[in-house]
Amino acid sequence: MKVLVSHPSLNANVKNLVSGLIKNNLLFNLFTAIAIFPGQIVYRLSTYPKLKDLKRRTLDPSWQPYTKSKSFYEFGRIISSRLKLSFLETHETGVFCFDKVYHRHDKWVASNLASLKKKGLEGVYAYEDGALASFTKAKQLGVSCIYDLPIGYWKSARLLMQEEFDINPEWAVTITGFNDSPAKLANKDQELALADIIFVASSFTKKTLADYPGVLAEIKVIPYGFPDVKNVKKYQPLVNRKLKVLFIGGVSQRKGISYLFDAVEGLEEQVELTVVGQKSVANCEVLNTALSKHHWIPTLSHHEVLECMREHDVFVFPSLFEGFGLVLTEAMSQGIPIITTERTAGPDLIVDGVEGWIVPTASSIAIKETLEKILAKPTLLEQMGLAAQTKAASRPWSVYGQEMADALSLIKIDSKVNR
Repeated sequence: MKVLVSHPSLNANVKNLVSGLIKNNLLFNLFTAIAIFPGQIVYRLSTYPKLKDLKRRTLDPSWQPYTKSKSFYEFGRIISSRLKLSFLETHETGVFCFDKVYHRHDKWVASNLASLKKKGLEGVYAYEDGALASFTKAKQLGVSCIYDLPIGYWKSARLLMQEEFDINPEWAVTITGFNDSPAKLANKDQELALADIIFVASSFTKKTLADYPGVLAEIKVIPYGFPDVKNVKKYQPLVNRKLKVLFIGGVSQRKGISYLFDAVEGLEEQVELTVVGQKSVANCEVLNTALSKHHWIPTLSHHEVLECMREHDVFVFPSLFEGFGLVLTEAMSQGIPIITTERTAGPDLIVDGVEGWIVPTASSIAIKETLEKILAKPTLLEQMGLAAQTKAASRPWSVYGQEMADALSLIKIDSKVNR
């Protein structure tokens, strides 16, 4: 199946999907907002510190024949963010807000489908919040609609987070992202309804779609790949020092952060906790009090994140709702075992007790018991850390790209059979 991939900003999973499709001669076009190739003027501009955000939009030269870009609104969003012109990025209404960028991109893709269908286009691969216009047009043309849901279904998120609001009301202010309009939520459901096949990266995300009120197409779970394993971690004996525990992510209750703080309470003589990430809100008293007791780093570059991981003993990611959790694969690639919940990609990535631990969601007791297990038997750190790194080495990003290409090839075979 010849596929058009549509995504404005090209994160790691999209790029590795595209690589897999090109390798297997399945990519028809890549439509994105900003595409920079070596030798272009914009490429030279991206070397300036204030425009370094553009550097990650640099693509492999071999992609250039496939790539089409339309960048005005995405440039506007980047510049608005850099200049702190927040009114231009206001949720759903700002001229350069995330929603406007995605909707305009989606409409641009849709406007090209008729001509591309005549040239052999067979499928459109699009992502949540950026698929409605292109899928609607694709249905009219008889082009397959392939949907990617990178995080759990919105209705499931609201049901689960409402439980958390009731249990921990003092932390509720940190759970943001629930201000989508009814129209935006309806659009999400329409995208799902139009999809001929749905790809998700974790079993948990698939499970959340059980809350969708209608009938859905086939849902395929293909986990993302791991970063390249480049460094062998040096394991330091847990002698005359504290267990170094690390959390990285948005510092909010959606990530289960209060349960981690509660878990290390009383273990201060044996455990040192580092929290890396931006606070979701500035004025949550319980969050600010908790952070003051530990080592908090608001931001690190990606290179610094990986280095920080190598310097710690165990990575804890107690998220309450997570479509995947790329920090899990990053931590494992650096040779540290993980502690996470069943509401992440953890169950798809590790065997409990081998490369890390899967603990019940919203349980500080379970996290604490796992930390105490490590303290009682420190050799678990090297044993499980090496197992985690071995698992990471066995599934690089290229495996994800190949599995996605294989799955899309099967759609083509099925369509021939059905004819």
